[in-house]
Amino acid sequence: MDPSQLRHLFEAQNIAVRLVSFEEAEARDLVLNVAAELRLGAWVWSAVSGLRRLDTAGEPIEGTVNAGAALRYLTLNMAEPALCIFLDLADHLEDKLILRTLREFIERLTAWNTGSVHSKDHRAGSRLAMIDHRENVPDVIGSCCTRFFIPQPDDAEIETILKRTLRRMNDQRPVKVDGMKKSDVETLVVSLRGLSRTQVARVVADVVADDRALGPDDLKKVAKSKRRLLQSAGVLEPIDAPTTMDNIGGLKRLKSWLAARTRSFEAAAKDFGLKPPRGVLLLGVQGAGKSLAAKAIATAWTRPLMRLDPGALYDKYVGESEGRLRDALRQAEAMSPVVLWIDEIEKGFASAAGQSTDGGLSRRMFGTLLTWMQEHTHPVFLVATANDIEALPPELLRKGRFDEIFFVDLPARDSRREVFAIHLRRRKQDPARFDLDALADASEGFSGAEIEQSVVSALQEAYPSRAALDTARILREVRQSPPLSVTMREKIETLREWAKGRCVPAE
Repeated sequence: MDPSQLRHLFEAQNIAVRLVSFEEAEARDLVLNVAAELRLGAWVWSAVSGLRRLDTAGEPIEGTVNAGAALRYLTLNMAEPALCIFLDLADHLEDKLILRTLREFIERLTAWNTGSVHSKDHRAGSRLAMIDHRENVPDVIGSCCTRFFIPQPDDAEIETILKRTLRRMNDQRPVKVDGMKKSDVETLVVSLRGLSRTQVARVVADVVADDRALGPDDLKKVAKSKRRLLQSAGVLEPIDAPTTMDNIGGLKRLKSWLAARTRSFEAAAKDFGLKPPRGVLLLGVQGAGKSLAAKAIATAWTRPLMRLDPGALYDKYVGESEGRLRDALRQAEAMSPVVLWIDEIEKGFASAAGQSTDGGLSRRMFGTLLTWMQEHTHPVFLVATANDIEALPPELLRKGRFDEIFFVDLPARDSRREVFAIHLRRRKQDPARFDLDALADASEGFSGAEIEQSVVSALQEAYPSRAALDTARILREVRQSPPLSVTMREKIETLREWAKGRCVPAE
């Protein structure tokens, strides 16, 4: 991990720096590396051990388990420049006495460094580093601390961690590495993007542990292990996309738009005056295929698809939700090039469009997202889907936020015919045996999801008697299940009317 950015912060007279991360060991190693480079002593405090001097391997100072006592001890007893590291101090700042002591300690550090106590103080150069697992601290502390974000490992560091993990496991029990070409190693490194250093090592160890071997066939195992790890985090989730566009019915205009921009990501496109597309907003009827459209984008550009669940962002602690969103966006950047899908974006930022009922949290979250959309430079293509146009903040629809706004309507007749064929083939049925024209005519107003369900229901009806699936059985299922376009006709017509002249039809 490159310590130069953090070192620059301390050298630029930032007296107190906050590092928020679940990977405490990574953050601590980074801070200690900076302390060594700056030739500073190192004090470390935790609520378990109290305060102790690391660079001299001293014993913990008696009576410093309390954070306030530790800060007071440093204020009175520091005799030379040092980097003071406090672990999970944010958890203790609800205590007003500890909060007051921390404020006075930061003021004393500032005085030592600016010479306001003595013209040349022997403690000048001392700094404070707070390593916390949670984002929120009192505003008065947040205002006097500089926030530092630990960067995700780049490709070179991921490869280093990969080799180090394999060597460590081989020392314990032999590990066989067979048939791994340079291109396979590069693919493996790309698939590990977006993980922390600890997570990279964990995924590699998980894949190798079963058979004590690593080869080209293990690339799928790496993807599976990474998926399991990210799903446990609950914010970004890898989504499988169809392998070819043949598995996606309809959406012809969207497909054409994607095809025209496929080469926009090439380096030569920049010399031509082109910038790569940054994102699209997909509005449409519920169940009409917006999710499929998001998958179509990942398929067309052969990029991984990551879904951001807005509901998983919200945390009961003030400030934690914004931190989760920032972490998710940084993780997407680290995994780039990638398609980032925010499903039902209006639900995630519901209060941002009107009167706030959550203390302004949705507005702050929405502001964070808009700023990122405007300023990010990584090849992350954002796909946002929405059902309820009235719940969307008007700032999101402003020109320039997205490259295009598509309206995903219910599939037309030819598309319905295509969708029936796709779902029949998917269930080992030959579409040539069915009257696809009759099915397409009978299913007017059906969404792709409803067409799929009619095929599934017909199969379930046929299975007990082992009867062959036929057109008549599917038609019966279609006719006895009224589609959403009938039960919610008024709402759908309103949405269609709004989309006229405002959106590009995806079909």
